[in-house]
Amino acid sequence: MASKEPSEKSGRLKQIRLAYQQTKKADPWVGLIVAAWGLGVFAVLLAIGFWWGHPIYLGIFGALVGLLAAAFIFGRRAEKSVLGQMEGQPGAALAVMQSLKRGWVVTPTVAITRNQDVVHRAVGRPGIILVGEGQTGRVTRLLADEKKRMSRLAANTTVHTIIVGNDEGQVPLLKLQRHIMKLTPTLAKPEVAQVNDRLRAVGDLMKNMPVPKGPMPKGARMPRGPRG
Repeated sequence: MASKEPSEKSGRLKQIRLAYQQTKKADPWVGLIVAAWGLGVFAVLLAIGFWWGHPIYLGIFGALVGLLAAAFIFGRRAEKSVLGQMEGQPGAALAVMQSLKRGWVVTPTVAITRNQDVVHRAVGRPGIILVGEGQTGRVTRLLADEKKRMSRLAANTTVHTIIVGNDEGQVPLLKLQRHIMKLTPTLAKPEVAQVNDRLRAVGDLMKNMPVPKGPMPKGARMPRGPRG
C-alpha cells in the first residue's frame, strides 16, 4: 500500500502537468490567470483576517479557498482549450455529450449518412435530446427523420433537436453542454430509465454503423469540472 500511494500521486501530478502543457499551447496566459485568482482570493481573506483580528485562521482558510479557486479556473480554461481544438472535427459533439453529469444516458451514432453526418442521442430529465453534427442541410433532414422515429417509440416524451455549429439557430460546441443542462426537466428520474430501456429494447437501427474517429488532439482529454 505504501508504494502504491506515491505511484498514484505521481500519476495525478503527471496528468496535471500534461493538462497544463496542453492548455498553455492554446492559452498562453493560463498560468498567470490561475495564479492571480488563487493569490487574489488568499489576499482578500487574509485582509479580512487582519481586520477581524484573526489573520492566522483566515490566512489558512484563504490559502485553501485560493487553491480551490485556482483549480476551478484552471479546469474551466482547460476545458475551453480542449473544446476549441476539437471544434469542427467529427465526433466533437459526442465527446461533449459523454462528459455530461450523472442522470444522462448517451448513445452515439443513432443515425448517420454516407458523408459521415451523424446524430447522437442523450436521454435525461428534459427528455430525448438529438444532437447532429455535419453539413447543415443533411443533418437537418437526418434529425427530422430521427425525431419522428423517437416520437413513435417514446410517445409523450419531449424530443429536442440540436445542430452543433456557429450559424444562426445552431449551438456552438463550447456552449453545447451548458445548453443541454439548461433544458427544462419534463421527466422524473424513474421515467428517464424507462424511456431509455424502451429505446434500447427496440434497438438503434444504426448501431452497427462505424463511429467517426475521435476528435481529440493527441494526448488531450476532456477535463472533469467540479460536480455540483
